[in-house]
Amino acid sequence: MGEKLRPDSTPKKRRGVKMAVEGIVSGPAIENAGAFGIAAAIAIFGGAIGTGIAQASVGSAIMGVVAERPEDTFKLIVYMALPELIVIFGFVVAFLLLGQIGGAETAAKTA
Repeated sequence: MGEKLRPDSTPKKRRGVKMAVEGIVSGPAIENAGAFGIAAAIAIFGGAIGTGIAQASVGSAIMGVVAERPEDTFKLIVYMALPELIVIFGFVVAFLLLGQIGGAETAAKTA
C-alpha cells in the first residue's frame, strides 16, 4: 500500500515482470528459436514414447480379448486408437511452440 509509483506508474514488482516479458519478446531471435525448437522436440518425443508404451500394453491385452471373443473386435478398436491422441497432442503442442518462433523472430526484426 505504501509503495510509491514511479513516473511510468508501474509498481516495482510489476516492472520486473514487464521487463522480463519484453526481454523474451524482443530478445535475440536465435536464443528464443532454439529454446522453442527444443521444447517442440521434447513435446513430440514425449508424446511418441508415451504412445508406444501405451499401445504396447493395450495392444497385447486387446489381442487376448479378440482371441477369446472375436465379436468384441470393433469395440476394442477404440481402445487401440486412444493412445494415438497422446502423440497428436504432442504435435499440437509442438506446432504451437513453433508458431512462437516466428513471433519471436518478427518481434526481434521490428525492434
